[in-house]
Amino acid sequence: MLNKRNMNKFLCCLGFVFIAITTVQGQKSIDQVLKRWNKQSVPYVHVDELSKIGNSVLLDTRAKEEFNVSHLKNALWVGYKSFSTDSVRKKVPDNNTAIIVYCSIGVRSENIGEKLKAMGYTNVKNLYGGIFEWKNNDHAVYGPEGKETQKIHAFNRHWAKLLIKGEKVY
Repeated sequence: MLNKRNMNKFLCCLGFVFIAITTVQGQKSIDQVLKRWNKQSVPYVHVDELSKIGNSVLLDTRAKEEFNVSHLKNALWVGYKSFSTDSVRKKVPDNNTAIIVYCSIGVRSENIGEKLKAMGYTNVKNLYGGIFEWKNNDHAVYGPEGKETQKIHAFNRHWAKLLIKGEKVY
């Protein structure tokens, strides 16, 4: 028989499990995830618009192992946990350069975009849906040797549900 203290612990754990399950089950589309996790503090650029943007620098904000599986053509890796303002300054010295940040779906890249704006960069945009949306729309990604590949690092099995096309790598 459960006493009051154990009952409270049980109900608390049950509530946590319910929240975790509904969070996982509720994230059915990139749009829903971005509405839930992003503040839209960095303006989006959509996949179909990216090809129309001229001289822009693509910054990949994923982990190095994700970038090494595949990335957008000519993207520069800046990382997320290992993000360094000094490294970015060396790669993009002009604060007025058009910068497009991306990650798997656009959550981590928004955070890096905020940092770039705080550094004084004036033209920063976040790729809506990230590399997942890019690949889901049949655009090419490139492996470490610069050759086109179907492989996409899916981050983990939870987020992989949002990657519809390409070969998922973990």
